[in-house]
Amino acid sequence: MNDKLLNRIPDHLREEVGSVFEKADRLEIEVSLLKEQIRLMRHRTHGASSDRVNDAQLAFLQLEPSVSPEEMEKEAALSEAEKAATPKPEATRQARVPVRAALPASLPRRERVIVCPEADCRCAQCGGETKVIGHDTSETLAVEPIKYYVEVTKREKRACPKCEEAGVKTAPLPERIVDKGILSDRVIIDVTIKKYCDHQPLFRQMVAFKRDAQLDISRTTLCENVLRVGELAQALSRAMRADLLAGDYIQADETPVPVQSPKTKGRNHRAYLWQYSRPGGAVVFDFRMGREREGPAEFLKEFGGRLQTDGYAAYFKVGAPTLLLYACWAHARRKFTETLEANPKEARAAEIVRRIGELYAVEQQAREAGLSEKAREALRIEKSVPVLIGLRPLIEQAKAGVLPKSALGRGCQYALDLWARLERYAQPGAGAVEIDNNWAENAMRPVVLGRKNWLHIGSEQAGPKIAAILSVVETCKRLGINGREYMEDVLPKLGGWPANRVAELTPIAWKAARAQQTP
Repeated sequence: MNDKLLNRIPDHLREEVGSVFEKADRLEIEVSLLKEQIRLMRHRTHGASSDRVNDAQLAFLQLEPSVSPEEMEKEAALSEAEKAATPKPEATRQARVPVRAALPASLPRRERVIVCPEADCRCAQCGGETKVIGHDTSETLAVEPIKYYVEVTKREKRACPKCEEAGVKTAPLPERIVDKGILSDRVIIDVTIKKYCDHQPLFRQMVAFKRDAQLDISRTTLCENVLRVGELAQALSRAMRADLLAGDYIQADETPVPVQSPKTKGRNHRAYLWQYSRPGGAVVFDFRMGREREGPAEFLKEFGGRLQTDGYAAYFKVGAPTLLLYACWAHARRKFTETLEANPKEARAAEIVRRIGELYAVEQQAREAGLSEKAREALRIEKSVPVLIGLRPLIEQAKAGVLPKSALGRGCQYALDLWARLERYAQPGAGAVEIDNNWAENAMRPVVLGRKNWLHIGSEQAGPKIAAILSVVETCKRLGINGREYMEDVLPKLGGWPANRVAELTPIAWKAARAQQTP
């Protein structure tokens, strides 16, 4: 409050008036923070999911009464500045001309010949019959609707006509996913793929069986068969976990998943799928009924390598004493892009985002050049370290000039709390470590899409089985393996496969064996 104004107020009212002004200041701060939160909520609901502020978000801002034309211009400038901070390949800068993609040569071809009308089979001048001199050829992708059929298995029975006492010999049954089940292995795998790759709930698949083939297959039958796949996949998941922990680098993340449980009556229990993976390698999901440290502590209890995560405290103080933690720059950057969503005029946040964009430009340069781990490490030391040296003081200065609870204040505090782990990726010996945790986050997206469709896991006991199926599905996807082909080959074998040799059937081992067989 102005000192001159305060002097005019009688002494007996001065304290009361001062408290009123202090309360007004606090309310103004609260209103400012609430407005910021409202704008963030609007962006999360209607804006793009990407961290980058784009044209679609600018269009959305035009509908927001609290945004002035000056703010719109500022946001557009920030968006363009960030785009410019990340160099793009020359090909993407040029106008793209639509090109019809060729259909894969591996697909079978079926020809249909369209003959000319009878009137065109006679010469218009002499009336003689014309001859075929060639064909104008084009290709389109076609499909046959799915066809179900009954596979009749006849096992040969043999006996000696002269020696009845020798008995009868019957050909052995081939190994199956579900012994004596009504569904073949291919149908079971098809149902599993549709649920966990295409996110089709079992109820919808049950309806499709009835609609397309007049088959009355209950949801219970489908569920029992899928859970059997999960039982078999658990052995693969354990083998992949052992391989993952034997390595030196793991990324981790977690996401909630609803589960039906007697622990919470009238609603779903909030369980979690914890995901551990290696870029370009295995993905292992671990089902837990909660988000406590107990999950990663048990999974990583013997791991002493490098662990990259977000800032969730449950990952701290886990693993062997030699475990080294790395943070994720994507999470740190997200805090500052949220600041720009809440306040497009915030130049300090814009500059921090631009500097982080320079770090990502170095990563893109290394990726496009196909650099080895050693070469990427050298490039980071040359180009990323100077950016990091200048970035921390910038964040500290921004933090000193804002409210701690504001979006910018929270973003600065997050980055500074994790700074040692954030800059560690650019230090000597860290060439194998990524700048962010995006490999892990990308592996979580199918779970997020899936739970919007199949809504929840049916029971706590089903959780580990579903986690194992997701481990197999996502590992196949990451390795570029046809998941259907892999499961058809491996799952029937697992029932009678020696437990100490399951590592020979993991997606990584299976892909390597196939590569050796290919001439």
